Amino acid sequence: MGPAQSLCTVSSLLKPRLFSRKRRLKSQFIMSGYTHSDAFDSGTLAVGTIHRLHYEQYGKPDGKPVLFLHGGPGGQTSKANTAYFNPSVYRVILLDQRGTGKSTPQTELRENTTPDLVTDIESLRAHLNIPKWHLLFGGSWGSTLALLYSEAYPDRVGSLLLRGVFTTRDAEVSWSRGVLGAANIFPEAWEAFVGFLPAEERGDPVAAYYKRLTGTDERAKAAAAREWNRWDLSIGTLRVDEDAFLNLKDEVWSLKHALMEAHYAVHHFWLEDGQILRRENLEKIAHIPTTIIQGRYDMVCPPQTAWDLHRALPKSKLIWIADAGHSPKEPGTKAELLKACDEFSLDPL
Repeated sequence: MGPAQSLCTVSSLLKPRLFSRKRRLKSQFIMSGYTHSDAFDSGTLAVGTIHRLHYEQYGKPDGKPVLFLHGGPGGQTSKANTAYFNPSVYRVILLDQRGTGKSTPQTELRENTTPDLVTDIESLRAHLNIPKWHLLFGGSWGSTLALLYSEAYPDRVGSLLLRGVFTTRDAEVSWSRGVLGAANIFPEAWEAFVGFLPAEERGDPVAAYYKRLTGTDERAKAAAAREWNRWDLSIGTLRVDEDAFLNLKDEVWSLKHALMEAHYAVHHFWLEDGQILRRENLEKIAHIPTTIIQGRYDMVCPPQTAWDLHRALPKSKLIWIADAGHSPKEPGTKAELLKACDEFSLDPL
């Protein structure tokens, strides 16, 4: 065997190893995403007469501003949410919505409505001297706020990245908390959810749970919160994530999450049915480049909504994740979110 043949043989042996290593590195990146240093800024912003919002900023101080809008209502942000964004390009802003996360006062229901939260986004933009959001990133309830804000302030939004789209239509709420949607896929979990309630109250579980979550019996509130969240966690992923149920042991998190979700749901999110998807409202944001990422088997936010939104927005792209439910942590979903953020990072300010 001559030198050239020898080199060729060695090269052919190395290629599979190098390819395998690249695949491992890519897989590790998808699982972890980008790594950020600690926040370069954090603060509070007084809004209304009661609330003080907590926010943090990561990445490049003069970078392209992206606002991460968490889900819920009742969710919160953490440094882990920065993983989608290249820190050498993006100025990443995390915001805890009213009554959640590090915002105060905790679990405060007064002055806590959907219009309030939309106004808060604009107040934060002005407070941080950001002329225009380069990107709004919203998942689930965060997608609701991203759409509402964009329809209210279309000239303040450069692009939209939406995951697990929710537009608050009655049909969407019924899908996740009614008898004809997710309940038919997870009948045992649904039976446990409504079985917590007296038989005479099971026809409207949202109202029945809200009554308990806003009551004065602390033990009853904690029990109701656990069962409300147990249902959410049961249907949140394509394959049930048993580790997620550990959150039920955290009574502070559990009550906050359940109370806010029920508070907004029982008030129909302070929106008219179908308001976000009305033609005259979508026309306001038709010019905004939009990427929609949707799990094919999303039991929390029905995939039909992502399809309806995509068909109505001419500059939108819809990416179906064939092996995912609602969670952003599912590998296929996270990979596409990372890819989309990298693509939007190339757009000019």
